[in-house]
Amino acid sequence: MTALPPLTLYLAAPRGFCAGVDRAIKIVELSLQKWGAPVYVRHEIVHNKYVVDALRAQGAVFVEELDECPTDRPVIFSAHGVPKSVPAEADRRNMIYVDATCPLVSKVHIETARHSDAGLQIIMVGHAGHPETIGTMGQLPQGEVLLVETPEDVAQLQVRDPQKLAYVTQTTLSIDDTALIVAALQDRFPAIQGPHKEDICYDTTNRQEAVKAIAPKCDALLVVGAPNSSNSRRLVEVAARHGCRYTQLVQRADEINWDALAGFQSIGLSAGASAPEELVNEVIDALRARFDVTVETVETATENVEFKTPRILRETA
Repeated sequence: MTALPPLTLYLAAPRGFCAGVDRAIKIVELSLQKWGAPVYVRHEIVHNKYVVDALRAQGAVFVEELDECPTDRPVIFSAHGVPKSVPAEADRRNMIYVDATCPLVSKVHIETARHSDAGLQIIMVGHAGHPETIGTMGQLPQGEVLLVETPEDVAQLQVRDPQKLAYVTQTTLSIDDTALIVAALQDRFPAIQGPHKEDICYDTTNRQEAVKAIAPKCDALLVVGAPNSSNSRRLVEVAARHGCRYTQLVQRADEINWDALAGFQSIGLSAGASAPEELVNEVIDALRARFDVTVETVETATENVEFKTPRILRETA
C-alpha cells in the first residue's frame, strides 16, 4: 500500500457556530416543539444549506416574505434582522412571531434609532442587498440611512449636515476593510459619531484573527461556509491577504478542489459562524483519506458567550 503524503493541518480556533447562530437555530427548534409543524421562517434562519435543510426536515418552512405565511402559524425572523415594517405587518395581521435577530445586530438597530432620535443622519458601512444591511437600514424611513461599501463611496456621499452624522456597520464585515472606510468617513466628516463599542461582532473578529494567525503557515486554506455567508467570505479574503497563496470556500467536503491541493504540505481550516462542526469534521475526514494528517489547533481566543432565547419560548403553553 502506498504511503499517504504528509500534511500538517492548522485548525483555526475559534471557528464555526457563534452564539447568535446557535440561539437562532435553537429558536426554530423550540418553536417546533412549542407549536408543532409547520413553523414558518422569514429568510434562511442562518446562511447555511446544511442547517436549513435539517430544520426543513423537522417541519420549518422557509419563505422570503411575510405575505407567504398563513396567519394561523408562527413565523420566525432570521438572525440577520428585519426592517421595522416586518414586525409591524405581523402585528397588523395578528400573527404570532418570534424574533431570532442576533442580539449584536439588535444592538446596531438600537444605535441607529438612538442617533436618529438625536437628530443625526446615519451612514451605514455594509454590503448592499445583504439581509442584515436591509434590516438595519429599515429601522428608519427610506433615505435616512446612507450606505457605503468602500472608501471611494465616502467621497461621493451627499449629506444634509456634515456636523450631524453618525455611522454604524454591518456586524460581519472585514475588520481591516471597515477600518479603512471608517478612516475615510472620519477624514471627510471629523464630527461624525461612531458606536460606543465596535459594531463588528466579537465572533467575526475572533474568527478573522484566528485565520490571520494560521494563514502565513499554510500552503492553502479552506473555509467551510456558504457562498451567501458574509462572514465566511470575509475569512477567505483575510487568508489571502495574510500570506496564504491558495484559498477556497466550500460548503461540504465534496466541493474541495483536490487537484489544486496536490503537492501542498500544509493546509489551514476554518469555518464561518453559521457552519456546524460536523461539516468541519467531514472535511478533516476527507483530508485524512488522502493525506497522513497531523493536526495542530491554533487558538487565538476563547468564547463562552450564550444568548437567551426569547421569553415566549421559555413560557409554558
